[in-house]
Amino acid sequence: MEYTNFYEEFGSPLNPRKRKKLEEFLAKQDLRYDEQIEETCNLVDGDGNIAATCSLHANVLKCIAVSENYQGYGLSPRVVTLMINRANEKGIKHLFLFTKPKNYQMFSDMGFYPITQTEDILLMENERNGITRYIDSLPKGESSENIGAIVMNCNPFTNGHRYLVETAAAQCDTLHLFVLSEDKSEFPAAVRYELVKKGVADIPNVIVHQTSDYLISSAVFPTYFIKDISKAEDANCILDLKIFCEHFAKKMNITKRFVGTEPTCQVTNAYNQQMKAVLSSYGVEVVEIQRKECDGRAISASVVRDYLHKGDIEGTKNLVPPTTYEYFEKEGYRYKK
Repeated sequence: MEYTNFYEEFGSPLNPRKRKKLEEFLAKQDLRYDEQIEETCNLVDGDGNIAATCSLHANVLKCIAVSENYQGYGLSPRVVTLMINRANEKGIKHLFLFTKPKNYQMFSDMGFYPITQTEDILLMENERNGITRYIDSLPKGESSENIGAIVMNCNPFTNGHRYLVETAAAQCDTLHLFVLSEDKSEFPAAVRYELVKKGVADIPNVIVHQTSDYLISSAVFPTYFIKDISKAEDANCILDLKIFCEHFAKKMNITKRFVGTEPTCQVTNAYNQQMKAVLSSYGVEVVEIQRKECDGRAISASVVRDYLHKGDIEGTKNLVPPTTYEYFEKEGYRYKK
């Protein structure tokens, strides 16, 4: 029996029974349930079967699928519109989605515009030229030549970060320092940004930016529709790097990207290797700078956080700039376990 009427089912998130049902539905569409999902909208037929689904994580639409039994019913626009309306009710206006490149026309017809794509992933947003307008709004500095960039999380800003910035700035006329805007770190994005700004304020050719949603964010790291999970991380890296090259580097005349050597973290080291391969194809040089050490080991933000978790603010004194240490003295108790 065919159904032309479907009822709407929302969950924030879905209860365990309904989540299992959604997981099974997505699996039939060669998709995986994304653990980051915060809210889901299903269209359900008269037999209680999911006909279409769309989920939301922050400002990213995810896990959009329609049952093969209901292709041609116009359910994709309907379920996506329902979730867009829910996002708007929460005050979320700027939305992203990632999908397979073959779905470009379908989502274009719904008012989404491409940012970039790889062989496996197409990233779109619902603002025409949104990324271009964002980059145009960033201060560029006076020089148009010998421009470098660093992308950092700085959780928190350490002497290691400071050394990388100093060394890179000495090799550029202008150095753009992008601090990740996503609030997924122990130190909130606003705090990290302010600590970086204060920590490099004396280096005249450094311009500090927030990354907004465009560099290394949830919108840039999809995995749920990549069949081979072992290749997902590589696909994510390539997508992020293409955004940097095709938009940030191109619009800002960036010809060098600086990174610290990564002796301990395999994920970051793999990202650095991908960076060399991808950026070189766009004419951007990757410059690795040896990590600064203290007492014979590389300075890392994780070591600083360990001291703070133990309540040992004094232990961080040789690992962070004075501006970061001053913040710890005033607010550091918040980071004790």
